[in-house]
Amino acid sequence: MTTRVETVTVSDGTFDLSVWLPEATTPRPGILLVQEIFGVGDYIKAVAADLAALGYVVAAPDLFWRQHRNWAADHGEEGLKASMELVGKHDFPGGITDSLAALEVLRGLPEVGGAPVGALGFCFGGTVTFFLAAQGGPDAVVSFYGSGVPDNAGLLANISAPILIHFGGADPYIPRAEVAKVEAAAAGRANVELHVQEQAGHAFHNRKAPAFHHPEAAAEAWRLTEEFLARTLPVS
Repeated sequence: MTTRVETVTVSDGTFDLSVWLPEATTPRPGILLVQEIFGVGDYIKAVAADLAALGYVVAAPDLFWRQHRNWAADHGEEGLKASMELVGKHDFPGGITDSLAALEVLRGLPEVGGAPVGALGFCFGGTVTFFLAAQGGPDAVVSFYGSGVPDNAGLLANISAPILIHFGGADPYIPRAEVAKVEAAAAGRANVELHVQEQAGHAFHNRKAPAFHHPEAAAEAWRLTEEFLARTLPVS
């Protein structure tokens, strides 16, 4: 699998956009893969490889570049504490602007060649991709357990692209009652698909974090994600 790093330029600087290419050389759909608070580390890189193996051009932006370039923390207690401190200093609106700029760089890659481009994010990234969908950037969106989604569920009215939203029903960071707000806002919207893995907690898909990973919920959510992507961003 071929990888490289592109550069994204915004008004106040530049940052890295890590790219993973599928084996096929013909233009393929792109997916902007948005990091969790731990940065573009081993987990995000593993997911990027999974998506590239499905035939997508994948690009992961370094969204914490203003605080700490190329942040990649481990998933233990110290890594979690340091990452929480970092995200507390993050300029969220600036991160949305950065993500939209990264999305345009992805669209312009020769390997994408005008094909549709989606966005997929986890935790922090799940909130970012939700906001990107509300701004009309991606052609399809997957949001995994974004903590900022419930309080902004009304933004679903602004989203016209297909969107898949995942939550864990036993998530201590996103109570089940908060998830219910999103379920209510999603009701009757044909472009919105929402799934709750009731037995799973936060970050249940993260196979690099034993404290969070729930293998059964992760497998089911990823199966649903692959099916959604095959419908909304077909590679052939």
